[in-house]
Amino acid sequence: MFNKYYYSMFKKLYDQAIQWSKHRHATKYLATLSFAESSFFPVPPDVMLAPMVLAHQSKALRLALITTLASVLGGMLGYAIGYFAFDLIHPWLQGSHYWSKYQLAEQWFKDWGFWAIFISGFSPIPYKVFTIAAGALSMMFLPFVLASFVGRGARFFLVASLLSWGGERFESKLRQYMDVIGWGVVVLIILGVGVYKSEVSQLLSS
Repeated sequence: MFNKYYYSMFKKLYDQAIQWSKHRHATKYLATLSFAESSFFPVPPDVMLAPMVLAHQSKALRLALITTLASVLGGMLGYAIGYFAFDLIHPWLQGSHYWSKYQLAEQWFKDWGFWAIFISGFSPIPYKVFTIAAGALSMMFLPFVLASFVGRGARFFLVASLLSWGGERFESKLRQYMDVIGWGVVVLIILGVGVYKSEVSQLLSS
């Protein structure tokens, strides 16, 4: 019963975000959604970014920048929630469908540290899970902000650039394969970081 209600609520929020993308204040709504999604809102900003880029292709990079900056600012709020109020939200988080993803994010932080936030920019796992985990685990704040900016920026600029280039036909393919693309990028980054750490270890031991 709960899952059915949640799915219905999520679909309504998704549809609402599509409507916001057509509003005359769409840019402000995009920034607000990007900020909120980084700490608590369930709808990703790509939902608004995509149709806005298609409607204003000449503004694609500007829209990607707005989405990135707002998302990173929202990530700072998520970090603060994890750092200052994790004990308050822990019971809710543990009972939600985010719990297994939060546990995975925690493990990624233990394995990859700074790189976990960068990876989260492309991962289908919600970014908010990583921002809260970063705060709860007391990750250094400046590296967190830097990794967020690079990771989220890379994702949104990639989406905006591809849609500006490929148009509506490409949008349907992007939605269809977004998870596959996301996990593919995650695997490549993890492999790259693994090779980098191995090289550094060899240099230090030599």
